[in-house]
Amino acid sequence: MEQLAQVYARSLFEVAGEQNKLDLLREQLAQLADALKENRDLELFFFSPYFSTKEKQAALEKVLDGADERLINFLDLLIENHRMPVIFRIRREYDRLWEQEKRLLPVVLTSAVELDEQTIEDLGERIGERTGRTVTLTTRVEPDILGGIVVQVGNSILDASIRNRLEQLRTQVAQGAS
Repeated sequence: MEQLAQVYARSLFEVAGEQNKLDLLREQLAQLADALKENRDLELFFFSPYFSTKEKQAALEKVLDGADERLINFLDLLIENHRMPVIFRIRREYDRLWEQEKRLLPVVLTSAVELDEQTIEDLGERIGERTGRTVTLTTRVEPDILGGIVVQVGNSILDASIRNRLEQLRTQVAQGAS
């Protein structure tokens, strides 16, 4: 299923890129995926094998009134090939391709207390300078880490929390006692 989503997402992404509509199609795809996720009846209708392709395509035109024709054609193809249930994965993959194209790097900063704006901005700038990419920062507060900070950059995690340091110390003491 994941490979299928990648193929469809890449196809839509390439068409959107050729037409300079990467942002527009990303936004419209997201709106549709969110609507399906929020409305169980709508999701059941488009995912169900009990409704015909023609019924789904007719409903799609009503639901997506004013949407870009490339997106409508793409969704018609998904319906014809009975692939609508893959729409959420297609959206995730399209977003990943979009972030890659825009050279965006998602970063999550986790701290025990809320960080001030200047500290957050400084950390984002430093990470951006070192990676050569535009950083999109998300912050979280988790009192369980006790102090310090945990930085997740893409798939990498730098854990400079007090909780982590205490755990490492505990492990060292336990190994020394053996």
